[in-house]
Amino acid sequence: MSEYILNELAEAVILGDEEKAKNVAKKAIEMGIDPLIAINDGLMKGMRQISEDFNNLKVYLPEVMLAAEAMKAALSILEPKILEKKLTEEKRKVVIGTIQGDIHDIGKNIVALLLKANGFEVYDLGRDVPVDEFIKKAEEVKADIIAASTLLSTSMPYMEDLIKMLNERNLRDKYIVMVGGGPVTREWAKSIGADGYGEDGEEAVKVAKELIKVKNK
Repeated sequence: MSEYILNELAEAVILGDEEKAKNVAKKAIEMGIDPLIAINDGLMKGMRQISEDFNNLKVYLPEVMLAAEAMKAALSILEPKILEKKLTEEKRKVVIGTIQGDIHDIGKNIVALLLKANGFEVYDLGRDVPVDEFIKKAEEVKADIIAASTLLSTSMPYMEDLIKMLNERNLRDKYIVMVGGGPVTREWAKSIGADGYGEDGEEAVKVAKELIKVKNK
């Protein structure tokens, strides 16, 4: 039965059906399904399918946006249950945003939602965020991670500027820096000195957790 619920969550995302996503998320909680499993094996399964279909030109941007909204609707039901479990744990803080010169934010929004669902305290700066704003916010909230996203290759140099600015201010060792987005590659992230790269939301969460563990050793 739990597999059926997980498949229904995936289908709700693929269809972009917010109402169904919320109702199935409620059923998942009633059945005692771990909310993280509901997210990772249900909602993200649907999001992966939509991403694949988008890359293969089977669906277009409106469908991706509807899928993201359906996922957000389900997460609004699942997140409180996750947070109940996390109350006794120290939260790690992430400052995230779409970097300067880019107003695309679907991918960034999904990563932010998944980080939050996995127990991180997320400060979402939105889109077209100046490099300096990432650092100011990170300093203000005492963040552990700065995460920058872009869908435009023309904005990628600002990610390098972010790392340079941290170095200039002697703050580089203070923060884990993660980058991601359509044109960003693992190799490029490494070449500019970023600590981590996420090809998608799932990988971003996994990498964030691993980097936090390494930093705390």
